[in-house]
Amino acid sequence: QVQLVESGGGLVQPGGSLRLSCAASESIFSFNAMGWYRQAPGKQRDLVARITSTGYTNYADSVKGRFTISRDNAQNTVYLQMNSLEPEDTAVYYCFARRPADYLWGQGTQVTVSA
Repeated sequence: QVQLVESGGGLVQPGGSLRLSCAASESIFSFNAMGWYRQAPGKQRDLVARITSTGYTNYADSVKGRFTISRDNAQNTVYLQMNSLEPEDTAVYYCFARRPADYLWGQGTQVTVSA
């Protein structure tokens, strides 16, 4: 069974940076897209960023210019570089992969932005 394993979350001060990683247990060439959703307490899960197999990217308006998504096919890993973090970015971040027939999800990693 394919697994997605996230890492890189933690506590950071406002204005700081974090890099999230999502490593797949098999080649990501077959994935149509990968990316990140986030869910804050009491709120719905929202798309943060995604990258397709051809390298197309799109971002939530709230993170444009601050977050960058990238993928390393050789390492079967997708990254989310998060800069200029704000308290409103506090959430559990979930990696996902879209395959032709289904979605895969990681277990989630907590990001807390607080002074």
